[in-house]
Amino acid sequence: MGDFSSLGLSDWLINQCKQLGINKPTPVQENCMPPILEGRDCMGCAKTGSGKTAAFVLPVLQKLSEEPYGIFCLVLTPTRSLAYQIAEQFRVLGKPLGLRDCIISIAMNKPFFWESKSETRTVEELDQRYILTPETVKDAYLVHLIQKFTDEHDDWSIIIFTNTCKNCQVLTMMLREFNFPTISLHSMMKQKQRFANLAKFKASVYKILIATDVAARGLDIPTVQVVINQNTPGLPKIYIHRVGRTARAGRNGVSITLVTQYDIHLVHAIEEQTQTKLKEYPVQEKEVLKILTQVNVTRRECEIKLESTDFDEKKEINKRKQLILEGKDPELEAKRKAELEKIRNQKKKFKQRIQEDIERGPKSAREIPHTPLHHHHQPEPLIQGRMDPCFHVVDPKF
Repeated sequence: MGDFSSLGLSDWLINQCKQLGINKPTPVQENCMPPILEGRDCMGCAKTGSGKTAAFVLPVLQKLSEEPYGIFCLVLTPTRSLAYQIAEQFRVLGKPLGLRDCIISIAMNKPFFWESKSETRTVEELDQRYILTPETVKDAYLVHLIQKFTDEHDDWSIIIFTNTCKNCQVLTMMLREFNFPTISLHSMMKQKQRFANLAKFKASVYKILIATDVAARGLDIPTVQVVINQNTPGLPKIYIHRVGRTARAGRNGVSITLVTQYDIHLVHAIEEQTQTKLKEYPVQEKEVLKILTQVNVTRRECEIKLESTDFDEKKEINKRKQLILEGKDPELEAKRKAELEKIRNQKKKFKQRIQEDIERGPKSAREIPHTPLHHHHQPEPLIQGRMDPCFHVVDPKF
């Protein structure tokens, strides 16, 4: 692997990289930057945290510095958060140019989505661990882990991922009760508040960020040393994006996933996708049991506090706003949802009744009434022309 000067970058850009601690190009930068500088079309695929953003930001700044005029570059991103992240990279690396940028948010109601079937991996610098814990003890393990990391490394930054906005808010409140410098990031927050919280975390005002998967992609915070999955992700690609927030650009990092007895199959799917065997993280269970009662009581108190606010009401309001933006009637959608739930319940009861009949065993011939079924008899469809033949039964009472 060479250096940036061998790739054709100007001295001022190389100095900017050195000031940011970027001394050598990563493989994606080394292979993509020369053809970009030559003006060729380029498509680069690499692991998360491998320096893909700088691979095109540096050549763009190089060309812009040669003839700085007008609108020079358009960057399209799949998410607003990623757009702000890339804009920040342009500002930092292009500071000597007095660069100006503009972020425009354009949302599509029904975007087309395509994903490559190519294999996805985690980086080698990432130490991937798990802790097997009962569901009821999970929060105590989480508090113990945070206490351990903050005691041993008070300058480390930690991101904790969880599955819902409500759980994110409760965990934030709970950890603050234990005097941990904690801040949250989830979709129930206004965009302005999200950026403010993210800026505080980047500036190390708060060392712990609790987030939903809204923060799992695009965030490039080099100082994050630990990622903790408070819940096991349901899909391997979500796991890859979560743990990709640490061990970025050649740095080392640790990820720890709290696994319950119901999540074993999810861990196996993650290991198969990443082709990496997760190692068990050693924990002193006696230390966890000492704080178990206190943690559970504190969490319940925080849940009660949150229930006394309008958090759930805000969630429903946000859902209605999203439906209106999509051109849908919230009332009609609610009725449709209720009808679907009713149909699901009917199917569930019907399957249960069939299962009970099967478990009771076949009846004798004398117990089964004779019901002639003519050849021209055609059973009517159950729902909109669709019928499941496995569950169509002729009831002799009708």
